[in-house]
Amino acid sequence: MCSHGHSHNCASEHIPEGSGDDVHRYDMVSYIDLDKVTTLNESIDGAGKKVFKVMENRDDRTEFVESDCDHELLFNIPFTGHVRITGLSIIGDEDGSHPAKIRLFKDREAMAFDDCSIEADQEIDLKQDPRGLVDYPLKASKFGNIHHLSILVSANFGEDETKVYYIGLRGEFQHEFRQRVAIATYESRAQLKDHKNEIPDSVTRSLF
Repeated sequence: MCSHGHSHNCASEHIPEGSGDDVHRYDMVSYIDLDKVTTLNESIDGAGKKVFKVMENRDDRTEFVESDCDHELLFNIPFTGHVRITGLSIIGDEDGSHPAKIRLFKDREAMAFDDCSIEADQEIDLKQDPRGLVDYPLKASKFGNIHHLSILVSANFGEDETKVYYIGLRGEFQHEFRQRVAIATYESRAQLKDHKNEIPDSVTRSLF
């Protein structure tokens, strides 16, 4: 087994099963900076980023990531701006290689396994879900405004290696809206000197 140097002793919260097939939309893949996604302990370099597919392709079994020397996988997921993540879906196989527990960390770039000994922002017990029908809601207080998400698969259902076909994230992209607000605020507070050439001389003399 790999020596990752951290403990697996952590209490996970139980999430009830839901029907995520049509109710929830996992559309945040378009806001993931896929070129910068890294997956630690993947058996094939670059395979981890391929599980972040558009929702319509989540049943595609040709692309997946499998862990290398033990059951753990660590996904580092940067976004192209600030986002609010409200839930996720994970698809694995129908055997013991399906992820059983995940730990989530926000805004900790380039996490390594040694860093995962800290308290997670959320821990989730997963169900075996080869069709992606279970939705796992995330804590609004923790993931309401983030730019990076790390997902540690800390346990599976008994196999030596873990296999993941799909990770879907649902939520909202926030950065663009906030940028427009900032620009509008700046313009509303524009200094007179910024528009001096646009103001008639008579008005300028009366102001000074």
